[in-house]
Amino acid sequence: MRSRRRQLLKVLALRLSAPGLSGPAIPGSMRVCSAMAAAGQFAATAATAATPALASGDPAAALPSSASPAWDIVESGTVLRFPQDHGAHPGFRTEWWYVTGWLQRDGAADAGFQITFFRSRTAHPDANPSRFAPTQLVLAHAALALPENGRLLHAQRAARAGFGLATTATGDTRAIIGSGPEAWSLTRDPATDRYRAHASGSDFAFTLELAPDAPPLLQGQSGYSRKGPSPSQASHYYSRPQMVVTGSIRSRRSASSNAPGTAVRGRAWFDHEWSSDYLGSQSSGWDWIGINLDDGGALMAFQIRSTDGKPTWRDATLRRGANGPVRTGLSPVFETLRSWRSVRSGAQWPVSQRVRIDDLVIELEPLFDDQELDARGSTGITYWEGAVTASVSGRRIGRGYLELTGYAGALRF
Repeated sequence: MRSRRRQLLKVLALRLSAPGLSGPAIPGSMRVCSAMAAAGQFAATAATAATPALASGDPAAALPSSASPAWDIVESGTVLRFPQDHGAHPGFRTEWWYVTGWLQRDGAADAGFQITFFRSRTAHPDANPSRFAPTQLVLAHAALALPENGRLLHAQRAARAGFGLATTATGDTRAIIGSGPEAWSLTRDPATDRYRAHASGSDFAFTLELAPDAPPLLQGQSGYSRKGPSPSQASHYYSRPQMVVTGSIRSRRSASSNAPGTAVRGRAWFDHEWSSDYLGSQSSGWDWIGINLDDGGALMAFQIRSTDGKPTWRDATLRRGANGPVRTGLSPVFETLRSWRSVRSGAQWPVSQRVRIDDLVIELEPLFDDQELDARGSTGITYWEGAVTASVSGRRIGRGYLELTGYAGALRF
């Protein structure tokens, strides 16, 4: 027995010392994400908790190697092909499927929702022969923004891929964490091109169907989206704005009951992005918006910020009307109108902003200020992910989401 215990402790020590398997994140470190950073922060927990390798006595799963993984590189000129590119790209370092939207409820104020799945390839070497090596992690965040609550209801999950714990399938969108009715999922039906999302937490749950109104909207240069001065600082990126949403939500006491929930309908924004080199060493985070315009159009804009707070890279895409022309390569300017300070993280979030894109000047106002999401238990970050209304000269022109990262500590991938 003592010999067996010593062997298991030795395997555990090797596992924790293997490349990419570091301890959990220190609170205050900062897509959302930094799922690339999460590979190091979460892998130790995911790899050792109920890991078949320990039960089977397979030490090869923990053996370090000098061989480093050769992550795939985002290249200009790559042609995105569907439905294949709806699925996972496991050769890249990080990837996410991200859905946000506004929901209408009968007899209640409009609300917001978010569900995001992240796939992160760890630094565990490809040369490791064990099928138990934790090379892929799956993480997810979900939230409801209910005005009557005044702060986000949110939850998070994380697991290593495989063994029925989690998966992000290739070939089409199929991201799942868990099993049975409690599993979180985001899947696409190839026959109808409709998506289905389900998530639940201790005080909320939702099941939603999302129907796109058009083919994927390619961001950047035909899906090659630069994030910095180096050509390698880029992602493959497409969006599906103006998704028609139907389904139901539950909150508080009804979240874990058999109640049918509150019927909802609305509009959502879907992003799918994958990369191996997202931020440069001098970058701290970003401001990003995805706005469904009331005329059927769509606006995506972001700026990458340096550690001194100044923008280092900007980009935007604007589609006028449901079937109108698409303008890419625009240069947005973000200006803070009002900030809100969180008593939990201490971060000061610029929750109300003015965004200038050529002759278009929009003002963003949040559904409510406290839409901070503490995801240190999965991706190791705290960020602000909020439902906002876009207006021009006081007239509403659309609704969507504003994402703020790097204000609670610089992102480190």
